[in-house]
Amino acid sequence: MKSCEHLAEAQDAPARTPEGCEECLAAGSRWVHLRRCLACGHIGCCDSSPNKHATAHFVGDGHPVVASFEPGEDWRWCYVDSVMG
Repeated sequence: MKSCEHLAEAQDAPARTPEGCEECLAAGSRWVHLRRCLACGHIGCCDSSPNKHATAHFVGDGHPVVASFEPGEDWRWCYVDSVMG
């Protein structure tokens, strides 16, 4: 398995909008799955969602690691190294 310093050093910021994707909620849009930025707690929708806000947050803010924000899922993803942890 590829090692990743971003996954190893990731924080665990609490969700800023636990009710759903921050941008989708503001715009009245829908999402498929949710991801939580571990640096700041931003909740964004996944790449299967129409707006892909989690990836847009990484591109805009540079925060490299997200965790699934879906019930029963316990994984993390590093955008920089394209590795799951």
